[in-house]
Amino acid sequence: MTATQPTRTHATKQNWAQGLMAFAAVMLMLVGILDIFRGIMAIAKDDVFVNTPNYVFQFDLTSWGWIHLALGAVGVIVSMGLFASATWARVAGVAIAGLVIIGNFLSLPYYPVWAVVMIAFSGFVIWALCVVKRDDPNAMFDHPGHDI
Repeated sequence: MTATQPTRTHATKQNWAQGLMAFAAVMLMLVGILDIFRGIMAIAKDDVFVNTPNYVFQFDLTSWGWIHLALGAVGVIVSMGLFASATWARVAGVAIAGLVIIGNFLSLPYYPVWAVVMIAFSGFVIWALCVVKRDDPNAMFDHPGHDI
């Protein structure tokens, strides 16, 4: 009975790592797509957003639109790298999710509910990418030779 315990523990850890990487990839894909939509809305039709006078981080809504469009496009590209279990994508995923959090915080008065949802989604992406051990770049896929 003790001989099977390490194997079962390894398989459980492997499943958790695979699940978290898949979760992060899907969540970052959603964050990217939603940020792209937000960017398009801000560029195309500014009257969808709330206009807040005297906001410290005030930009033109078209500028915010381009910022969110760029962040969303990079987020989608990085999520594809996460699906391929690329090591660069884990680092870039944390970075882009952090930038999405900052961008949504700064544009909070323009579309508050959407910004809070995007901040929460991005926080989950950062959590999932940071929880998986760094020494397993292929954590999404089952490789019996790797320890987690």
